[in-house]
Amino acid sequence: MLRETDVDGVQTLLVPSDGPLHAGLTFRVGRADEPLPRAGITHLLEHLVLFRHGLGDYHYNGATGVVVTHFHLSGSPTDVVSFFDTLCTGLSDPPFERLATEKAVLRTEGAGQQPPAAATTAMWRYGARSYGVAGYDELGLPAVTAEDLTEWSRTWFTRQNAVLWISAEEVPAGLRLRLPEGSRRPTPPPSSALPRTPAYFVGPPGGVAFDAVVRRGPAAQLYARVLERELFRSLRQEGGYSYSVGTNYEPRDGAYATLLTSADTLPDHQDAVLCGLVDVLAKVRLGRIAQADLDSVRNQGYEALRNGAREAARLPAAAFNALTGAPNHTVDEIVDELSGVTLDDLRAVAVEAHATGLLMAPREADWAGFAEAPTHSPDVVTGFPCPSRDTPDERLVVGPDGVSNAGDNCHPATVRYASCVAALSYPDGGRHLIGDDGIVVRVEPTLYQVDPHTVARIDAALPAGVTVPMPARTPDRIPQPRPPAPPVVRRRSPAQRMIVGATASMALLFALCTGCGVFTSVTADPNLPDEAALRSVPYYLMITVTVVLTVGAVFLSWLFWSRPGQGEPVQH
Repeated sequence: MLRETDVDGVQTLLVPSDGPLHAGLTFRVGRADEPLPRAGITHLLEHLVLFRHGLGDYHYNGATGVVVTHFHLSGSPTDVVSFFDTLCTGLSDPPFERLATEKAVLRTEGAGQQPPAAATTAMWRYGARSYGVAGYDELGLPAVTAEDLTEWSRTWFTRQNAVLWISAEEVPAGLRLRLPEGSRRPTPPPSSALPRTPAYFVGPPGGVAFDAVVRRGPAAQLYARVLERELFRSLRQEGGYSYSVGTNYEPRDGAYATLLTSADTLPDHQDAVLCGLVDVLAKVRLGRIAQADLDSVRNQGYEALRNGAREAARLPAAAFNALTGAPNHTVDEIVDELSGVTLDDLRAVAVEAHATGLLMAPREADWAGFAEAPTHSPDVVTGFPCPSRDTPDERLVVGPDGVSNAGDNCHPATVRYASCVAALSYPDGGRHLIGDDGIVVRVEPTLYQVDPHTVARIDAALPAGVTVPMPARTPDRIPQPRPPAPPVVRRRSPAQRMIVGATASMALLFALCTGCGVFTSVTADPNLPDEAALRSVPYYLMITVTVVLTVGAVFLSWLFWSRPGQGEPVQH
């Protein structure tokens, strides 16, 4: 049975457990609370705070999520007291001598990870704000200072913004939580980068995903499990198109949760997986759900609740609920709610999921009723153009209210200064402006005819606090104009060689035959002596025609071989 108390003004949740003692301290702060220019600051503080614990005799760790950050351990009551005492000391006085080292550790950690589907869909759904920040790299790490971390800790890591949880009957003796005063921070309101839903975007190869936002509750949880069963049956067991098929239900805040369905696949099966996923979503939305599937996933839920250790395992989720304003139900209450879910309830969740759905597809999906998510801007700012250095029809337009990438044969990308949430500033003059809708405009002096004065004008027009100084780029990281394409020399195909050879041969043969015929006709005239025949007009005509035809055949052959052909290109 979950019991609530407090330690030094920190809300505390206790659950008796026969297993090893587990404890954690969860704060209501995460990636969604970070402005993009400070992305990564919470993760960096978490690393710094844990450094002083060293290699202890007990297991401990920390994690920075989208809306919460928690520190946890398993050990003896003495270990719990020592861990949280050191933790609170680290939050008030982080080891800033480790700042540069931990930044390097986090950059290494980020470089070795591929963004999960949840991060990708979050960026497309929410843009570059709120929950969408989790889809971006930790861009703020290079510029975060010790003063930034101190202010961040005082603002978010407070006693009112934390929940302590322990799998024990009582709080271990001597446990203190020396945290500053503050306030309980609400979850951030969700932003949006989607004009309409359901929507789709073309994602990376190797898989298909479907993301939806639904109201929290037992019906949504059971729907996730039923959908997973249907997809596993269709895509793996029957079709054999996918190996890993899953649906994850993740609370986003106190009222809503995110459903993420994903399926991996080989490139030649991507279309089959996409069509299979769309078919299953439509099938469930139409209410074609077997009662046996609902009963099966419901019984699995019952079994998990009957597990004696399950109550203690629910403590991190209970802390999340307490911090986000969601109720914490007893096991009996959860069982009653699960028992009351019907097939109609699942269909209602399926309809809600479709209405908010975002599909990551390998190709266009408008045929399935999904609108294309915006990949470009609707307009271009008014200003002066900076031509491209390698593409004549492309240009950068710098205006008094924003910057655009534009071109006669490409979609425009525009970031207005008022909606710019981050501007990456490189020492070489490069500027990457990120709009709140996720659109990016890259100002690269190596690619566009942009002088330092223009770059300075852009910097001066940006809102305060959005500029992110970036480390110097190595030469190979600075984009360069495309080199001019080498001239393409084409060689004649075998068929063309045969044609020109035959043409030249026929022309020469015709010339010789004509000459011989004229010569024969002239010399054979009995009325003319041989000397007169050689000086006659037909004789000279014969010589002229033969020479002209021979020279013409040679000229045509030379012309054919000297001009560029239409055959196979010669690679240089």
